Amino acid sequence: IVPFLIAFIGTVGNIASDTANVIVPPVAGILFLAAGRHPVVGMICGYAGANAGFTANLMIAGTDSLLQGITNTAILTLIPDGSFQVDVTCNWFFMIASTFFCTVVIGGVVTLMVEPRFGKYTGDVEEMEEITDRQMKIEKNSAEQSKGLRAAGLFALIYIIILLVGFFTGPLAGENGAFIGSPFLSGLIPILFILFAGAGVACGLASGTFKGTAGITKAMNKQMAGMASFVSFTFFAGQFQSLFNWTKLGTMLAIVGADALESLGLVGIPMFVMFILLTTLINMFMSSGSAKWAILAPIFVPMLMAVGIAPELTQVAFRVSDSAVNVVTPMFAFYPLIILYCQKYCKKAGIGTLSSLMLPYTVALLIVLTILIGLLYYCVQKFFVYIQLFYDNLF
Repeated sequence: IVPFLIAFIGTVGNIASDTANVIVPPVAGILFLAAGRHPVVGMICGYAGANAGFTANLMIAGTDSLLQGITNTAILTLIPDGSFQVDVTCNWFFMIASTFFCTVVIGGVVTLMVEPRFGKYTGDVEEMEEITDRQMKIEKNSAEQSKGLRAAGLFALIYIIILLVGFFTGPLAGENGAFIGSPFLSGLIPILFILFAGAGVACGLASGTFKGTAGITKAMNKQMAGMASFVSFTFFAGQFQSLFNWTKLGTMLAIVGADALESLGLVGIPMFVMFILLTTLINMFMSSGSAKWAILAPIFVPMLMAVGIAPELTQVAFRVSDSAVNVVTPMFAFYPLIILYCQKYCKKAGIGTLSSLMLPYTVALLIVLTILIGLLYYCVQKFFVYIQLFYDNLF
């Protein structure tokens, strides 16, 4: 059950965004080592869960809100008055189902395909004892660390209680207490920001890591320095989208592309397969999901809307390809980190080693999740056909 458990934790761990990439793989390696299995296999399993299942989750995550905003901007190409927009929950049910599919697929690939290639870990006894003593021994936190953790936990508990009270008493709930369309969902990004930032500040102040506001500012500056390249990209992505809409290129490409798709017969499921394969190819050279969607959405969202495909479905097709291919491309930001993790137990591990190990996960998830999209598309179509027939017969 260990591979499936690690795959599940890695998949739902993306609620904390990229943090799962740093935490899950090494912990997974330790768990495999404790079970007498090869630790590199555990790390690979944790890495696959945290990335191949990156956008899948049981909860609404920051990624949902980020992609939804880009999708809504792309919709303005065809519907400039903003009368139609997608909600942050537009892919939620599919992502819930994908969480369990990713868990089963990743755990199955580990058990049936990856682990047999390694066999039992053959590290020498002294190395095993050193690793066990250093990494698996539960050490007591110092008094300062314990105090900081208690403060962070207390803040998180009080904050969650406030959110629940606000939702059930009305201010954060939608019309008639609805969850979808509520201020809670529309304000999800700042809500998550306050939760994690507040818990971090509470921990730092209580443990003495932060010496007043100057320490908090210094820590924020250090973290934002690593975001400089992303901030620069979002500036140009914003300009690109604005100019794209201003020139009406998106509308023209949507009309021409829709006509081309219809003339080639590429509508429905075959068209989704082609779109997923295109995203897969692009993902090999550009790993950032938001960057790719900022470029692809203004073209493909209106184009597929013109042939009757809802933008929610186009977005979920993109998410499937983007997440499944993340683990196999060396362009991914956390690729070098995972290689370093693996080299702790396998000195010869490199880019080729990791890519060959991750390829089965990518292929298996692309196949399974593409089939899931096809089933969703087919069932939704049939559902509305039967609803129309029922309505016609009734009246």
